[in-house]
Amino acid sequence: QVQLVESGGGLVQPGESLRLSCAASGSIFSIYAMGWYRQSPGKQRELVATITGGGSTNYADSVKGRFTISNNNAKNLVYLQMSSLKPEDTAVYYCIAKLPQRNYWGQGTQVTVSS
Repeated sequence: QVQLVESGGGLVQPGESLRLSCAASGSIFSIYAMGWYRQSPGKQRELVATITGGGSTNYADSVKGRFTISNNNAKNLVYLQMSSLKPEDTAVYYCIAKLPQRNYWGQGTQVTVSS
């Protein structure tokens, strides 16, 4: 079992920045990658960014150049630094931990970008 707890969501204006954090606990030794997905009303959950234990990253085209994913393996943390936020980035952001046998999800944190 892996538990994930996200933090850092909130309400910001367009163009501002926000950093999300996700703390993993439990059977973390099997995690080979972590990342972030998001879901806005009426839409399917979509990939935002992922990072492997070795630091390889993958980003959705819509966030490339604006979002940066990073991790702190020693503290079992993954971060998502979001800059130049747009109203279309408004969504619930979910942390994911990928293990060989299954994925685990956090409870989600709301990010709202509005003037």
